[in-house]
Amino acid sequence: MKPTHTSHIRREFYKAVGYYLRIVWPIFSTMLVVIVICGLIISYLEGWDAFDGIYFGFVTGLTIGYGELVPKLPMSRILAILLGFNGVLLTAIFAAISVRAIESAVRTTGGEK
Repeated sequence: MKPTHTSHIRREFYKAVGYYLRIVWPIFSTMLVVIVICGLIISYLEGWDAFDGIYFGFVTGLTIGYGELVPKLPMSRILAILLGFNGVLLTAIFAAISVRAIESAVRTTGGEK
């Protein structure tokens, strides 16, 4: 069965995402580590389980904010604000990679048919 044009574009898109992620991986991984470390610090300060702190870090960093874990201490709240900024930047980098990969995939395959 011959692959369709859209499946070819999709394959090129995934290759481009992988390529661009390898380029920004040092930044991307550092931001992920910051989320984990801030979450662990907050869990320590607030007396939470370590897993809850990491969970809080990602929920806050990805701006989901379920609200079942709420930091009470001023230092924890400051770290939560930093988590939010870090998460917005992380999301923006991934969005930029995705847009660039779409452009690259369409350009490589010769556009729409």
